[in-house]
Amino acid sequence: MTDQTPAQYTGPRRILSGIQASGALHLGNYLGALKRFTELQETGAPLFVFVADMHAITVWQEPEKLAAQTREIAAAYLASGLDPAKAVIFPQSAVPAHAELAWIFNCVGRLGWLDRMTQFKEKSGKHKERSSVGLYTYPVLQAADILLYKATEVPVGEDQKQHLELTRDIAQKFNNDFGAPGYFPLPEPLIQGPATRVMSLRDGAAKMSKSDPSDLSRINLTDDADAIANKIRKAKTDMEPLPETVEGLEGRAEAKNLVAIYAALAGTTREAVLAEFAG
Repeated sequence: MTDQTPAQYTGPRRILSGIQASGALHLGNYLGALKRFTELQETGAPLFVFVADMHAITVWQEPEKLAAQTREIAAAYLASGLDPAKAVIFPQSAVPAHAELAWIFNCVGRLGWLDRMTQFKEKSGKHKERSSVGLYTYPVLQAADILLYKATEVPVGEDQKQHLELTRDIAQKFNNDFGAPGYFPLPEPLIQGPATRVMSLRDGAAKMSKSDPSDLSRINLTDDADAIANKIRKAKTDMEPLPETVEGLEGRAEAKNLVAIYAALAGTTREAVLAEFAG
């Protein structure tokens, strides 16, 4: 992380992020987002943290359940240590400008840019023609979320870097099209920590997800100690002992995931974990 804002933009440093309001929060949300938010609020830079209820409706949601989930995520923000005196916390839909700027960016962005977004292909599967238009264009709404507040830094997981690149492309094109260099910043990703992408406990190739049909694939933040212990015991791994180096974990996705989770929760590094438990 740096105190320098992107070139050509002379505004203040600002940080923005959010969590989608679809399903119960899990360990991946905590390590990849909630824990980071509480750290970032101490940097002195303005921090905006929202509940992404508009992103949630790219797939069908029961209205009453969505409203409850939005409140639950806001409560989780507070429970994790976010301080309303240090961070701006709000539901996305409470600010109409998110949707308004997204429409402008829909007209600035280009179809080819969205065609390259890999997450739409993953989420829509074999029947993309049945997906909502919102699911296809939600990276543009994500760009509006960020640039509306002229955020200079965005905490993201590895899987969201492509969307942040799209945000930068849209910002640059807008600035060029309207002869306003530096009007929007070109936001930088904040990717730090040993568990920036927590994977499923049942499949090391899949991200831990709220939508996975198997509850054993994730540790929910509402799970009690017995449930957590049971899920860890049943987590998929392999027959080989732990190696002495991080490089030795390559090709061993499940073991790599468990080492990263342990490191993140213990406040240490993967190297230190392997130094202690190798063999």
